[in-house]
Amino acid sequence: MSGPLAGRHVALLVGGLSAEREVSLSSGRECAAALERLGARLSVVDAGRDLAQVLSALKPDVCFNALHGAWGEDGCVQGVLETLGVRYTHSGVLASALAMDKAKSKAVFAAAGVPVPGGGLYDRFTVAADHVLPPPYVVKPNAEGSSVGVFIVPEGANRPPQEVAAPGWRYGDQVMVEPFVRGLELAVAVMDGKAIGVTEIVPSTGFYDYEAKYAEGGSEHILPARIPRAAYEKAMAYAERAHAALGCRGVTRSDLRYDDINDILVLLEVNTQPGMTPTSLVPEQAAMKGLDFDRLVLWITEDAYARGDAGGNARSGETPGQSAL
Repeated sequence: MSGPLAGRHVALLVGGLSAEREVSLSSGRECAAALERLGARLSVVDAGRDLAQVLSALKPDVCFNALHGAWGEDGCVQGVLETLGVRYTHSGVLASALAMDKAKSKAVFAAAGVPVPGGGLYDRFTVAADHVLPPPYVVKPNAEGSSVGVFIVPEGANRPPQEVAAPGWRYGDQVMVEPFVRGLELAVAVMDGKAIGVTEIVPSTGFYDYEAKYAEGGSEHILPARIPRAAYEKAMAYAERAHAALGCRGVTRSDLRYDDINDILVLLEVNTQPGMTPTSLVPEQAAMKGLDFDRLVLWITEDAYARGDAGGNARSGETPGQSAL
């Protein structure tokens, strides 16, 4: 098969063990089609506990990690790949682990001069028993993505969300509680250390939850965001600074809130393996800059391959991937 990845064996990691499994499968379908169009010799791997054995048998040239959430995005799978010496896409072990832990990443952002919401970590039973912050506030798992397990407690609420104390709760015993920042939902993709653009997200239900993110028609993406130029540039700068402070590489997506009445901008989190689904934000921002989906997938793959071994050292004669933008 011809194409820029002809002859290169790519193992595409999809599915996984987290609550975001379905999102990963959707990202994987899109990336698989692109990698095949690019001419790669493709092995699609539904990543399970036997991942090390599967990859040892496959011996790929590079892994395209399309996993989302715990285990696949929090440094665990990255550690497996480092141990195997397999080159892989996106961020390394430490950056992945830091970004997935909301409390630790907020501390890193604040130290780098990036504004973040207040609040902190609380035991989930304490949160369910009484308001730990005056409403409105947000309750969310400390180490999940895709707005899984997130609750907004409105002003005047009589009681906190009881779901966090339910026997079926599976997102950890500590939850992050933050003051609710009114205003606009923003997202900034960072590629090779440089911000691409700022997207304004208008959810159809008033909250950018799991359905709003991934269901068709769940939200409207406005690119570029309808915010003042100064706020737009500040959002880009914050995303770049957060990406660098965590030690990320490849492509990331930062989520922010902008209070347009009081001109307050805060960074919520950095996603080290942003979605590549039909409704995802990073491909839209790349397309705005003239980089179609196939070329985005190509850049991510070549960027990983050019790093050399899994530790990030380029092999002799190879140079790190250059930005396609």
